[in-house]
Amino acid sequence: MAIKYELIKECKQSGARLGRITTPHGVIETPIFMPVGTKATVKAMTPEELKEIETQILLSNTFHLYLRPGHELIEKAGGLHKFMNWDGPILTDSGGFQVFSLDKLREITEEGVEFRSFVDGSKHFFTPEKSMEVQNALGSDIMMAFDECPPYPADKEYVRKSLEMTTRWAKRSKDAHKNPETQALFGIIQGGMFRDLREQSAKELIELDFPGYAIGGLSVGEPKELMIEVLKYTTPMMPKDKPRYLMGVGTPDYIFEAAISGIDMFDCVLPTRIARNGTAMTSQGRINLKNAKFFDDFTPLDDECDCYACRNYTKSYIRHLVKENEILGARLLTIHNLNFLLRLSENIREAIKNDRLLDYKEEFYKKYGYIK
Repeated sequence: MAIKYELIKECKQSGARLGRITTPHGVIETPIFMPVGTKATVKAMTPEELKEIETQILLSNTFHLYLRPGHELIEKAGGLHKFMNWDGPILTDSGGFQVFSLDKLREITEEGVEFRSFVDGSKHFFTPEKSMEVQNALGSDIMMAFDECPPYPADKEYVRKSLEMTTRWAKRSKDAHKNPETQALFGIIQGGMFRDLREQSAKELIELDFPGYAIGGLSVGEPKELMIEVLKYTTPMMPKDKPRYLMGVGTPDYIFEAAISGIDMFDCVLPTRIARNGTAMTSQGRINLKNAKFFDDFTPLDDECDCYACRNYTKSYIRHLVKENEILGARLLTIHNLNFLLRLSENIREAIKNDRLLDYKEEFYKKYGYIK
């Protein structure tokens, strides 16, 4: 078995889980936010900087790395860890979400998905077997089964057929996986916004006995209330003795809801993307450094933060960098935003340990501005 999950305790106040995942490249304390390094790099960050903010695991993208530079090159380099000089755990997604987001550039069949590259327009055919071949070559600690992520909204019959194909593709993914002793393959529960279809998907995938499970098809444009409702009834369907991963979630409110529902892992490009647009996540809520009021504000981004950016620079200086499109501005905001979500994860783990996660959530929400 490539990974081992240990459930340490459940919060008496909320039901959230404190856990530990042991992988070939290190231990992950959960619940945990995972920075996204789509193209074998977390944008603007060096591996040393990621370690300084105590990044435990990061993500890379199978689809993008397949297109450029190619999985054969990365395998030749000794795998993704060596290629990008990161010796901690890595999770690779299957490429499914990216392929399906191409929309007009792709065609889905039972065999797989034909698509045109957004890089040069060349034709490619992605199948469960191809996704496994690429991820095996990358050598990630955790791999994802190839699935179809249905759009929102979608009618029930479409979602049913989609999830049934996802189950068949999951089985094909498992059969094609070459390194189960060193790479853990997770199944992805689909079913859209329909409870009975989520139950069907969970049941079928659990029968395939994956080392971990993800919830896919959420945070794809549905209202927040609906997302939380689906999350709350889907998570209990997942095995208690295996890691649970909610894909594509990175705002503090969604992270709290995920943890309270019993999720262990979550990821999102949000903190790095908004950093490049001049936005910082702080204990008092989000701030946009382009705002004129920060012109002569010589205080740190967040008085409660001890990251490199907050220890050394002011809002005024970072605003200047952002306004001038200086690379350092994006770098400092990226360091800060990722540190913010990693400290939030750490505080959530501490609150679970002390059986007070709901209290901590209320305290956080009042300061952040979620509760007026």
